[in-house]
Amino acid sequence: MHIVSVINYKGGVGKTSLTANLGAELAWRGKRVLLMDLDAQASLTFSFIKPDEWRSKYEASGTIKAWFDNHDTGKSISLKDLIASPERIRARLPSKGRLDMIFSHLGLINVDLELATKLGGANLSQAKKNFISIHRRLADGLAVFEESDAYDVILIDCPPNFNIVTKTAIVASDYILVPTRPDELSTLGIDYLMRSINGLIKDYNDYVSVDDVGAESCIEPAIVGVVFTMIQEYGQEPISAQRNYISRVKRDSGLPVFSSYIKRNDSLFAGSPEYGVPVVLTSHNNYSHQSVVDGLEAVASEFTNMIGI
Repeated sequence: MHIVSVINYKGGVGKTSLTANLGAELAWRGKRVLLMDLDAQASLTFSFIKPDEWRSKYEASGTIKAWFDNHDTGKSISLKDLIASPERIRARLPSKGRLDMIFSHLGLINVDLELATKLGGANLSQAKKNFISIHRRLADGLAVFEESDAYDVILIDCPPNFNIVTKTAIVASDYILVPTRPDELSTLGIDYLMRSINGLIKDYNDYVSVDDVGAESCIEPAIVGVVFTMIQEYGQEPISAQRNYISRVKRDSGLPVFSSYIKRNDSLFAGSPEYGVPVVLTSHNNYSHQSVVDGLEAVASEFTNMIGI
């Protein structure tokens, strides 16, 4: 099982669209996929179900917020209990493929504040133990899927910040996937994101090494690569202004960069959540649509090659 966090500090870079469509394409290819929405905006959640359905079936106790809330109450629930299988997706997948979800909650931002209050301790030793315990929370919860061999890949849609909830996803992950638009602000944060991730990895591994947890508990998530989104083409390649940013990231970031990319089609991606079906699973009724789907499929192929599934 591979756990992959999808993250960028900058919002509006197509992170949720990438997560939804990558998961759907992998499921179409027969993989068992779990999508987890850790963003309090719940955009991934509402890409698959209507708000009314979410309120009636999941809001009270069926989201990742409920799992965090119940962790320290003595009435903890398993992440297995939160699995939802969107009906419209099941109907479009081959029998072997599977796409399940764990939904988010608009109140997830409060979970982060509560976790922050638990990071202290009466002394340095206790503070380090609390740091490890809090940051390992999601990793420990996801272990239930490793034990049951339930999924081939888990994709975590992270919020566009580096709060404690995001850090639990990084600690739990085998890989990091970074979507970005080819513009100044979207690419500017990649270096800062990498420094934050590397700082977290160092702090966490330093703490576990002195806490007798064991070297096997150290983390080392690999960067799958940077995926460019919202690409505008001219002559079947990105326009020159965008090529400059793509070249700069390839040259300066030191990170792998996907050779394939996701083309811009605002109406197509914006309309997809209305039907609860990712673009990659919808019918191809014109060249523009097919061109976007081709790009998504190419990104999925690179992704599977990179992580070996």
